[in-house]
Amino acid sequence: MSSLSRELVFLILQFLDEEKFKDSVHRLEQESGFFFNMRYFEEMVTNGEWDEVEKYLSGFTKVDDNRYSMKIFFEIRKQKYLEALDKQDRAKAVDILVKDLKVFAAFNEELFKEITQLLTLDNFRHNEQLSKYGDTKSARGIMLAELKKLIEANPLFREKLQFPSLKNSRLRTLINQSLNWQHQLCKNPRPNPDIKTLFIDHSCGQPNGARAPSPVTNPLMGGVPKAGGFPPLSAHGPFQPTQAALPTSLAGWMANPSPVPHPSASAGVGPIGLATANSAALLKRPRTPPSNNPAMDYQTADSDHVMKRTRPFGISDEVNNLPVNLLPVGYSSQSHGQSSYSSDDLPKTAVMTLNQGSIVKSLDFHPLQQILLLVGTNMGDVMVWDIGSRERIAHRNFKVWELGVCSVALQASLSNEYTASVNRVVWSPDGTLCSVAYSKHIVHIYSYHGGDDLRNHLEIEAHAGSVNDLAFSYPNKQLCVVTCGEDRVIKVWDAVTGAKQFTFEGHEAPVYSVCPHHKENIQFIFSTATDGKIKAWLYDNVGSRVDYDAPGHSSTTMSYSADGTRLFSCGTNKEGESFLVEWNESEGAVKRTYHGLGKRSVGVVQFDTTKNRFLAAGDEFTVKFWDMDNTSLLTSVDADGGLSASPCIRFNKDGILLAISTSDNGVKILANAEGIRLLRTVENASRVASAAAVKPPTIGTFPSTNVAVGTSLADRIPPVPAMNNDSRSLVDVKPRIVDEAVEKSRIWKLTEINEPSQCRSLKLPDGLSSMRVSRLIYTNQGVAILALAANAVHKLWKWQKNERNPSGKATASIQPQLWQPSSGILMTNEIGETNPEDAVSCFALSKNDSYVMSASGGKISLFNMMTFKTMTTFMPPPPAATFLAFHPQDNNIIAIGMDDSSIQIYNVRVDEVKTKLNGHQKRITGLAFSHVLNVLVSSGADSQLCVWSTDGWEKQTNKFLQMPNGRAPAPLADTRVQFHLDQTHLLAVHETQIAIYEAPKLECLKQWMPREASGSITHATYSCDSQSIYVSFEDGGIGVLTASTLRLRCRINQTAYLHPNPSLRVYPLVIAAHPSESNQFALGLTDGGVHVLEPLEAEGRWGSPPPTENGAGPSTPSGASVSEQPQR
Repeated sequence: MSSLSRELVFLILQFLDEEKFKDSVHRLEQESGFFFNMRYFEEMVTNGEWDEVEKYLSGFTKVDDNRYSMKIFFEIRKQKYLEALDKQDRAKAVDILVKDLKVFAAFNEELFKEITQLLTLDNFRHNEQLSKYGDTKSARGIMLAELKKLIEANPLFREKLQFPSLKNSRLRTLINQSLNWQHQLCKNPRPNPDIKTLFIDHSCGQPNGARAPSPVTNPLMGGVPKAGGFPPLSAHGPFQPTQAALPTSLAGWMANPSPVPHPSASAGVGPIGLATANSAALLKRPRTPPSNNPAMDYQTADSDHVMKRTRPFGISDEVNNLPVNLLPVGYSSQSHGQSSYSSDDLPKTAVMTLNQGSIVKSLDFHPLQQILLLVGTNMGDVMVWDIGSRERIAHRNFKVWELGVCSVALQASLSNEYTASVNRVVWSPDGTLCSVAYSKHIVHIYSYHGGDDLRNHLEIEAHAGSVNDLAFSYPNKQLCVVTCGEDRVIKVWDAVTGAKQFTFEGHEAPVYSVCPHHKENIQFIFSTATDGKIKAWLYDNVGSRVDYDAPGHSSTTMSYSADGTRLFSCGTNKEGESFLVEWNESEGAVKRTYHGLGKRSVGVVQFDTTKNRFLAAGDEFTVKFWDMDNTSLLTSVDADGGLSASPCIRFNKDGILLAISTSDNGVKILANAEGIRLLRTVENASRVASAAAVKPPTIGTFPSTNVAVGTSLADRIPPVPAMNNDSRSLVDVKPRIVDEAVEKSRIWKLTEINEPSQCRSLKLPDGLSSMRVSRLIYTNQGVAILALAANAVHKLWKWQKNERNPSGKATASIQPQLWQPSSGILMTNEIGETNPEDAVSCFALSKNDSYVMSASGGKISLFNMMTFKTMTTFMPPPPAATFLAFHPQDNNIIAIGMDDSSIQIYNVRVDEVKTKLNGHQKRITGLAFSHVLNVLVSSGADSQLCVWSTDGWEKQTNKFLQMPNGRAPAPLADTRVQFHLDQTHLLAVHETQIAIYEAPKLECLKQWMPREASGSITHATYSCDSQSIYVSFEDGGIGVLTASTLRLRCRINQTAYLHPNPSLRVYPLVIAAHPSESNQFALGLTDGGVHVLEPLEAEGRWGSPPPTENGAGPSTPSGASVSEQPQR
């Protein structure tokens, strides 16, 4: 089902709820499987409606889906069994035992026996483990708390526990808009249109026609329902009533704050409600009289604004204001009192996307020239963008300016990897300086002179390890930079000279962020650490003055409102729970906690404030907004999709523009009406702006922080450097060492690993008969390896959690166990009529590691990974399956590549082929989904790549691999495809080459061919962080390429992991990368062996990449014999 169809289901759910079709709501929830209504589930469990409980659960999971599901069903059936025993209903208890509980005997026979023995007791509480069993009500409550934890942890329920934020009657609103459009397109639109049906398009009759204007009392045009007319469902429903309006004055409550308790990470799911909306925007232009029913208002973007954006060219604004309201829509009675702002003032319209090329880590708008955006990335790039022209006007790569004066530790770190991520970028208050914190020791400060003139000012080795955050401050009227780091220390530096002013020690964990501030004449710094501690410091050597705990012991950032009167913090703890709060500074207590952040955030949620009125946070692929005085979520926007899971966000000073990081290494700019006007003004005045030049203040004379923001065009546009760029007056800029990279390139050598002592390698134990390994994969949790041999038998190796291996993850240092269930069965595929040696093997593992789908020339089999039992088989050949891939959003949808060159999109749950894709000439050898681009990329033995839309499954483009000169591929050479973590760049693997393409257009960015002595490429894969590519060859060697440049940095020869045997030609056929250890991979060999390889602990990684200069590797002679070069 497409994403729009899925959203339609949510709209229908909301409509049914509003119309009080309660049974239909829950039936649709179950049948669609899109939203698990925890409140409804709680109600059924509390009432003991066990058959309904299991029926509802069946829409989301089955008993044997995974261990969480199994435990959920077991707890429910055990409780049902105990209640029957408690009522002395032995017959019913036996029936439950035989029909419901016996299924679990296969997994734990001893437990089943113990449960059976309860029948022999007069009172099951005589069993020691059940001695504390109370009455039925309390027992159900205890079980319910456990069930909620299991459901929240179960991957099958991920993203199904939260109902989307919608304004009330959203489906009615959309129909209203549609009818309005139809009315606007009428040739003779009437003031009061005659709407009698939705079954056909509306059209007003001729002015002199027989139809009279319909009265205002037309049922479809009736007023909004009266309060109580459509009351919300009970508190257990998915659509919670909004809270009552805020009191007129909040002064009394704010003067006497009470600490707000914070739920622990193990707490159950909170109310799944959609908070009270700010209706100010709606009340500006109501289409019907507002009702007094606040229980039907939910959050969304303003629908009028959406209509205006999508209006066809040529239709005037006046048409949009026709007094037509065709379906009743409820309005909330809440407003924000005296505020002159509404949610319409928030920047919510996506106006442009800036492509960065690497993951965005930090953003900051220029304080005066508010269309200049400073960006830092994970590759160490620092850029200044002119939003008005959409041009990148300045760019700096990571490079240490004076390597010779750096510490030994930093030099050693750089020798291993000459890259560093940006952790923070920030402008000084007057915009003449910008500072950059890197993940390796140093801080760079640049001076900005307008236009593209960004000059080196200071390089400071600030901390041992990562510099996590920095900020400018003005203690004693002197501009300083405050930094914090992994070394648990905060430091203050003179921003002009670089001299260290203060060092603050006292944190017991790495310091995560700093927030300098002043009140009256007191200057101070708040600091937060990764253990959730918050401390405050004065600019002296006395030590920390306060010691607070961040909510949930989270890694937290703190920020004041623009007027400096209110303090907020936002953070995420290790369990992924996020907290956005306002603080009472004088008491060190939380004043209010804002609701609406996700329970399982990815990374630390970032936030910002604007207009002294609004808060914004990047969470769950959206930007969420709050009114500072209201704890309920105000609204959220997805910016037309494509945002990061927890995006970086930053307002400009006026709050009219908002920058947000995207999942495809870009930045989206959102704007409100004023921001859009500003950008249009700048575009129209670009010719005038090109002649202007604004001279910034010189370093050393810093104006007051209270610089007025100009409103003239000259103040709004970026300054352009004067024609004579040589007249630069900065005297203390350190010279760049231009020869450093060249010098490094002369001494750099490819790392060759030839001996077992040069790496860690482990051959996995195997007591079963061995045939060549056809497929190999790590489980998603990284604790096991699954192999499929040519004889159709699967083998699973599991690592145990113990003192030597506390994580329980796969490692080359400890032997795993070749695992089999107690039944002794093997997971064996059905073999077709073809010779097993000729059959093409394939498998795919579900995201939760619960089951594997596999084929070896015969039917496709679905195996339970816990029991090895065959759950089902389907699709007998011909044609035979040759590649399998799960849909990233729905485990029930799989793409199946066939040996007849077709691709079948199959729904496992309903056993139905949804569609069949044709475009290749030979068998399918690779499939890869991108959930960012919503595409499927296929590859075939015809050396062709095809891109298919996952919305309509139509083919978007195709391209054949570029073959090296003079080399023809084998008739059925495999071509494999894999997406980079950014879900845009695509790795294509062929026996002749490694190539990087950019989807969806399939532009070939880089190509790499091996030297002839290595033989053909047998397989390749990205490392888990997509920074490296592991390549296996026919000569038994392994190459490690740097993914960004396709430069070979390490070669592992066969002798490093295999004992030489001249009579037996053994080499790797498949290679798999560990899902969380970026330097670990496994090999599946032609002799059936599986080996795990890791670098020596002292080395930490496979070789060192060639040094780079401004992001590109140094030039090397094209005839290099060892280090194969990238080609275009």
